Order: sequence, then structure tokens, then C-alpha cells
Amino acid sequence: MELENDPSITPYLSPPPKRRCPSPVEPLSVQHKSWSPSHLASYLRLHGIDNDVASKFEAERVRGEHLTKINDDMLKDWGIATGQRIELLEIINNILDEQGGEVAPVLPKIFNDSVHGHIELDPLLIKIIDTPQFQRLRDIKQLGGGYFVFPGAGHNRFEHSLGVSHLAGCLVGKLRERQPSLKINDVDALCVKIAGLCHDLGHGPFSHMFDAQFIPMVDGSIVWSHEDASVKMLQHLIEENGLREAFFERGISEQDIVFIEEMIRGPTHGEDSGRDWRWDGRGKDKGFLYEIIANKRTGIDVDKWDYFSRDCHHLGISNMFDYRRFMQFARVIQVDKTLQICTRDKEVGNLYDMFHTRSVLHRRAYQHKTSNIIETMICE
Repeated sequence: MELENDPSITPYLSPPPKRRCPSPVEPLSVQHKSWSPSHLASYLRLHGIDNDVASKFEAERVRGEHLTKINDDMLKDWGIATGQRIELLEIINNILDEQGGEVAPVLPKIFNDSVHGHIELDPLLIKIIDTPQFQRLRDIKQLGGGYFVFPGAGHNRFEHSLGVSHLAGCLVGKLRERQPSLKINDVDALCVKIAGLCHDLGHGPFSHMFDAQFIPMVDGSIVWSHEDASVKMLQHLIEENGLREAFFERGISEQDIVFIEEMIRGPTHGEDSGRDWRWDGRGKDKGFLYEIIANKRTGIDVDKWDYFSRDCHHLGISNMFDYRRFMQFARVIQVDKTLQICTRDKEVGNLYDMFHTRSVLHRRAYQHKTSNIIETMICE
């Protein structure tokens, strides 16, 4: 009781202030024109508009491009009360930015990567990178205890994640350019890049040592995978840093966030669900996008392309696989009634080199006896 009455201590006993949503009068980018009815409704809810009122916009199929036609009479005809109409019009006027003109676009940032050279990352990816949850990847060694055996293997999950996002953007860009009939849009491409960036968010200390050795040693009953942890960390990252609005501004809806999570973790529904299609984020017409980050069908994906190149570079091991050549010949083809990412038959030699490189890395580095012994010592 004495501590509670001490004026020097009382401020530290007070609960932290609740996080508030941004003010409705904050300026937005002009990309609202591409918003779907669900995106617009989600934005209105985020800014304090009653759920029933926001749902009215969705029911009337109001898109971002229609906002210039919204007026008080229309809102009144929809049965919206006077106070809510005033608040809605204020938010809509802010979105249209009638007073200050269009907000200058935020440019992407360029990184000089040790493996891929100069890579360009979208401004939304930069917002994710600049969070404490993502920055922790700088302290997680890509090869765990392997750094104690190979002095050059000091690279980390941070740079690997940037590389995977870059390669994901390159591959989806190639498919989009060569096959317009696939109808890959800007949101699809951005979601793929985000999934590549965040696919390893859930790794613990010393990477795979944490989930393969440490967790089972602490409690064998715990079912742990870094993919599930990555999804949970992404959800925490979005909420803790208030990035949901930034996602909505770029046209990324709640369903798109599910799509990102599925690219990281795998299908939402298990094999025993009896469902013909086990994914919720995208339908069969865009199911091939799930093969870019973590290909559950063939194991040929941009995650491997980056860590093969990066690990070989830092370990001093030759990498014969040419992912740039694979991208040049990649096409989406319907196989067994499913759209899949395929390549030319003459690429069999290049793909053989990919799996041979994987075998060499496991024999010479990943399963190195001294690395395994050191990791066992760390766990103990």
C-alpha cells in the first residue's frame, strides 16, 4: 500500500495506454481507387464506423473508384443517421484528399545483396522489415552451429528472407509477363512477395536446431514447427505495429492475409477434411501461386534457390544450379486438371544440378558431424 501511494512509483503502476486507431483525417495514398467493396468496408470499420454501416457499403458494392459519387442524400437514402453521415463524409473527403491534392508516391528501396546484387523491395515490405519482430532475424544464424565449423557461414535469416522475397517477385513477374491469361494482379504479386519475406519469421535461436533438437529435448509432447510460428509471428507483427491499415491501403484484404499465411504454413484444411480444394486464400485458378514460396508438390521453390545460392556462397561450395535459367523457361500448365508451374524437358539437367547441390550441402555442411555435436552441446 505504501508503494501505491508513493507519487514517484504510481506512474509505473498505471496500465499502459491502449493503442488507438489512426485518426480519420490522416492523408492516404491514391491507391484507394483499386479498393474492392470489402477493402473499403474494412477501412471504414478500422476508422470507427459502425459495422452495420460499413457492411452497407459492401452490400451496395461500393468500390474505391465510386467514392467521388457518394453524397449526403445517397447516405440518407441508405438509412444512415445524421451523425454517422457527417463522420462518413469526413472520412471519404480525406480519402479523396480534395484539399491537399494527391499524396506523393512512396518509392521502393534498393538493397545491395551479397548474392543477388541490387534488389528492389516494395514500400510495404520496408514497413514490415522496420519492425522489431523482423529485425530479430539479424541475430539468427542461417546455419545454426555450422558457424562454429565454417568461419564464413555467418549469414543470417534476415538477408535470406530479403533474398526469398526478391526471387518470389522475379518468378511471379515472369509468369505474369509471359502469361497474361493467368490474370495475376498487383495484389497477388504483392502477397507472394510478403510471404517470401515473412516465411522464416518463426525461427528460433540457431535456426533448425531450435525446433529439431531444443524443443523436443525440453518437452517431447510439444508439437512445434517454424512455419506455424512464422504465421503467428506475422499476425503479432501486423497487430503490434498497426500495419493492418497499411495492408488495406494496398488492397490487401483479410482473405489475402489468409493467402499469405497459407503460402507460409501450407493448406488451411487437412487431407482428412474431404475437401476437393484445401486452400482458402485462392481458388484453383490461381493455385499455382502456392508453388512459388514452398512447393509442396515438387520441392522446387524460391526458398531453396536462395539458401542454396547463399549457403554455397558463404561456405565456399560450388553451386551449379542456375535459377535464372529456370525462370526463363517456367510456364503454368494444366496437369491433371490442376494449374502447375512447369518447365521445359531440356531443363532436366539444370534441375538435376539443383538436387545435387542440395545433396552436397547436406553431406558437407548441414549434417557435418562436428556441427551436430556443437548443436547438441548448445542444447544441453
